[in-house]
Amino acid sequence: MARLARMNLPDVPQHIIQRGNNRQAIFFTDEDYKFYLDKLKQYAEQYNVAIHAFVLMTNHVHLLVTPRTKTGVSQMMQSLGQTYVRYINLTYKRTGTLCEGRYKSTLIDSPLYLLLVSRYIELNPVRAAMVSHPSEYPWSSFRGNAMNKQILLLTPHACYVTLGRNDADRREAYRALFDHSITDKDIANIRSVTGKGWVLGDERFKQQIAQTLGRRVTPKPRGGDRKSKAYHEKSKKTKIK
Repeated sequence: MARLARMNLPDVPQHIIQRGNNRQAIFFTDEDYKFYLDKLKQYAEQYNVAIHAFVLMTNHVHLLVTPRTKTGVSQMMQSLGQTYVRYINLTYKRTGTLCEGRYKSTLIDSPLYLLLVSRYIELNPVRAAMVSHPSEYPWSSFRGNAMNKQILLLTPHACYVTLGRNDADRREAYRALFDHSITDKDIANIRSVTGKGWVLGDERFKQQIAQTLGRRVTPKPRGGDRKSKAYHEKSKKTKIK
C-alpha cells in the first residue's frame, strides 16, 4: 500500500520527530549537539521555517516549527539530515545510515495544542528520567522559552506571545504551565498522531485541513461504521454467503 504524502501547509505549525536508525544514538558529544543546532538555525532561515521549540535527545529529535512555504519543512529536514550525516561520518570515521529514512510529522491546531506540544517536547528529558526538571537539560528550548537565556534559533509563536505583555511576563506564564502535568491521554494522542502522520486538533480543524489538502487526515474507522445502512447491507450479504 502506498504511503500517504506528508501534510504540509504554509503557516500551519508542525510537530516533527526524527529518530536514529534502529533507535541508535545520533549524538555522541557536546560538539555534535552544537553542530546540529547551528545547522538547524542555518537551514531554518534558508527555507523560511520558524522554530518554536526543540529537544535533542540521545537518539532522536523533536521540533515544533511553522513553515512559511509548503516545501519549507521538507527542504530544511533534507538539507539538515544530509549535512549532519556527513559531519558524523567524517568525525567518527563511519559509513552508512544514521537516521530513519522518513521523519514523522503532524499538523497542529495552534490555539488548542501548540503550547501543549511545546511542553511535551521540553519535558522529554524528564520523562526519560535524564533530569528531574526541564531547566536542567541543556539541549532543549526550555531555557529560552521559560528562562532568561537567549537562543537565537527560536522564534516565538503567536500563542506564546499572547501569554504576556512583555518577555518577562511571557516566560513567567510559560513556566507556570509546567506546574500542571500533561495527562497520559494527551501524551498518547500526541505520540499516535505524530507517528502516523495525522492531524492534532479538533474536528473543525481536521475538516478544514482535509478540505484544503483534498485528502483524509484521520485513520479510517476499523470495521466500518456499524450504524450505517451500508455496513448492515454488507453484513447481510456476508452472512448469506
